[in-house]
Amino acid sequence: MAYQIITDGSCDLGTEIPKQTGIRVVPFYVTFDGENYKKEIEEVGVRTFYQEMVDHPKVFPKSSLPSVQDYAEAFEEYAKEGLDIICLCITTKFSGSYNSAKTAAEMIQENYKDIRIAVIDTTVNTVLQGILVLEAVRMKENGLSFEETVEQINRIKSTGRIIFTVGNYEYLVHGGRIGKVMATAASTLGIKPLIMLREGEIFPTGITRNRSKAKKRLIEQTKEHFEKIQESPDDYQIVVGYGYDREEAVEFRDDLLASLKTYSDIKDIDIFQIGATIGVHTGPYPIGLGLIRKYDR
Repeated sequence: MAYQIITDGSCDLGTEIPKQTGIRVVPFYVTFDGENYKKEIEEVGVRTFYQEMVDHPKVFPKSSLPSVQDYAEAFEEYAKEGLDIICLCITTKFSGSYNSAKTAAEMIQENYKDIRIAVIDTTVNTVLQGILVLEAVRMKENGLSFEETVEQINRIKSTGRIIFTVGNYEYLVHGGRIGKVMATAASTLGIKPLIMLREGEIFPTGITRNRSKAKKRLIEQTKEHFEKIQESPDDYQIVVGYGYDREEAVEFRDDLLASLKTYSDIKDIDIFQIGATIGVHTGPYPIGLGLIRKYDR
């Protein structure tokens, strides 16, 4: 039986990729004044969102999760067509989006008894969630059944990592992601944090004196990660993620690629723009990479 792949707005796949692949994205909401929430991408473009942050550095935007109703409407559309549904949600450590989807699934299944809906806590977010979703698309295109796709998503999600840095700590503090003590020390010394996301949580992996050293160190950490797990980057999907500054992202991608070519056969790396859902926590200048093992390797 055929199935539909759905994900939430944390996937940062933009507008074109979902159109091309047939993925349904249920957006998060974003607000700058704490009152008027708008759907990201649909009502607030990513570029507009970052420009607002850059122009008003003292204003901290907030995001809000998709509602049960948002998911129920999306699910019902495909349930009516007799399609099973696989829904991949941002890590539950960062958002209740999974809970909204789970509740909506139960509601829809009361009316559509024959429809299977698998709601998955991906334990990842942003561009890493994006490449996990694209792996799910590949599974579907390669003829994997509903059960096989769910099984493979759950198998590979723990191999995912995001290795990144941000412009400053302020947004991470504001979003409750790191403590004030660490942030005060960092801003006083002007140091740049190195951060890794693994299995749904973020961990500091070091500090550097400036932005260029931070980016260089991210590339070194990538190599160290593959050495540690004793696997080849050839068996992984890798993507660069950035916020406001695409030129910086292109330069970072080229440097990362040059490094990867010394120990793998990777020829190219895509660049994805980090959306508002995660941007509210990182500020306008996150940069880094996401990697996850290909399901068929």
